[in-house]
Amino acid sequence: MHYISTRGNTPKMQFSDVLLMGLAPDGGLMLPEHYPQIDKATLDKWRTLSYTELAFEIMSLFATDIPKDDLKALIDKTYTKTAFGNDDITPVRTLKDGIKILELSNGPTLAFKDIAMQFLGNAFEYVLKQKNERLTIIGATSGDTGSAAEYALRGKDNITVFMMSPHGKMSQFQRAQMYSLMDDNIHNIAINGMFDDCQDIVKALQQDADFKAKYSLGTVNSINWGRILAQIVYYFKGYFASTTDNSQKVSFCVPSGNFGNICAGHIAREMGLPIDRLIVATNENDVLNDFFQTGKYIPRTSDKTYVTSSPSMDISKASNFERFIYLLVSKDSQKLNELWQDVGSGKGFDLKDLLCDISGKYGFTSGKSTHADRLATIKSLYEGDNDLIDPHTADGVKVAREVRLDDEMIVVAETALPAKFSETIVEAVGDIDITRPEHTQDIEILPQKVVVLENKAELVRAQIEKFVTPN
Repeated sequence: MHYISTRGNTPKMQFSDVLLMGLAPDGGLMLPEHYPQIDKATLDKWRTLSYTELAFEIMSLFATDIPKDDLKALIDKTYTKTAFGNDDITPVRTLKDGIKILELSNGPTLAFKDIAMQFLGNAFEYVLKQKNERLTIIGATSGDTGSAAEYALRGKDNITVFMMSPHGKMSQFQRAQMYSLMDDNIHNIAINGMFDDCQDIVKALQQDADFKAKYSLGTVNSINWGRILAQIVYYFKGYFASTTDNSQKVSFCVPSGNFGNICAGHIAREMGLPIDRLIVATNENDVLNDFFQTGKYIPRTSDKTYVTSSPSMDISKASNFERFIYLLVSKDSQKLNELWQDVGSGKGFDLKDLLCDISGKYGFTSGKSTHADRLATIKSLYEGDNDLIDPHTADGVKVAREVRLDDEMIVVAETALPAKFSETIVEAVGDIDITRPEHTQDIEILPQKVVVLENKAELVRAQIEKFVTPN
C-alpha cells in the first residue's frame, strides 16, 4: 500500500514514512492510493474476531511495510483490558429509544482519542527505533487530543512533545490532565486564542521545510494518517456489535469539529462496511453543518468561533475535511488546490452542485446542537435511561434523535466520559456524584506546568529551539 497527497505534489510513500511526517510537504494530507474493498465473505469472517484480531486484519491492509508479527505485537500491546477496562475495548450500549452508543472513552484519558493515540505512541516508538531517528511532535488540541497524546507519548524514547491549547478555553479537568504531567519530554503551551489559531501554528511550522527537517517535526493531530487508521477499526467493531448479521445497515452519528473521527467512518464505508448514513453533529460552531446542508464551506476566523460547553468541537477549520473533498472532486488535486486557496483567503467554496453526491453517493447528512440542547439531552438520558453522558456525546444523541428515519439504526460515537465536564453535568442534572476512575481523583489540585504565549508561530518555534537539539 502506497500513500499520496491530496495536493498531488508529494512522491508516493509507505506507511512508516507517512506515520512520522504529519502534513505532506506540498501542504496536503496523505491518504492511501486506494481503499481496500471488503467483501461479504470477509465481513462474515471478521464478525467473530476480538478487537485485537480485527485491528490486525484491518491495519495490515494499510501498514504493509511493517512485518506482520511486529504489527501484531504493537496491536496486542496497545489494546489491553488494563488500558481500556474490558476485553471488548469499544462496547455498545442501547438507550430506551433504540439509539445505541459506541463506548470509545474507556482509555487512560477518558476520551475517544485514546484508542488511536495509544496505538500511535507505540507505533512511533517502533518506527523510530527501526529508522534510528527521533521525532519532535507539535500538536494542537481543543481539549482531548492533547491529553491523549501526552499520556501515550510520555517517557517514550526519541520523542519530544509540544502541545498547544487555547488558553482558558478547556474544562478544568482537561487542563489538569495535560498540565499536571511533569515528564521531561512533555511541553504544554497555552496560546492566547482559539483552537484554530493553535492548528494554524502547527501548519505554519510544518510547512517550513527547513525547520521541519532540522527538528524532525511530526504531528499527532488527526491530520496524521495513523490516527485515522486506528479509528477505522472501531467502526467495524461497532457495526458488528450492533447487528446480528451483515445484511443489516447501520448509521453512525458523530460529534465533529475537525472531521477526523467521522472521516474514519467515511473510509470504513468506502471499504464496504454496510453503513447507511454518516451523520455529522456540530455544536454552535456549525461550519460543517452548513456545508452538508448547503454545499457552502466558509471557515470562520477565531473571533467568530464560539466558546461552548462542548469545547472539543469549538473548531471552525476542519483539518481532515480535505480528505473527503479530495474524493468528492474525483481526486482532482488541481481542483482541490484551488478550493483550499479560496479557504486560505477566507472566501471558502461552494459545492452545492455536488449535494446529491454528498448525501447519496457518500451518505452524509448533518445537524446542529446548542447549549440548551446539550443540557436537555443530558437531563433526559439521566432521568429516563439512568445514563450519564458528556456534552459532546449529548450533541450526537440530540442530532441522532432529530434526523432519525423510520426503522433506522443509529449508533452515536461517544466522545468522552462525563467526569471531564463536571461543570456542564451539574448545570444539567444538579450536584450529583460523577463517577471518575481512580487515577483521575483530585487531578485538579496537582501542580501544573504550562507556558502561556501570544498567538505567534515564532514564539512556539523559539520554545522548540530552546528544548530540542537540532539535527
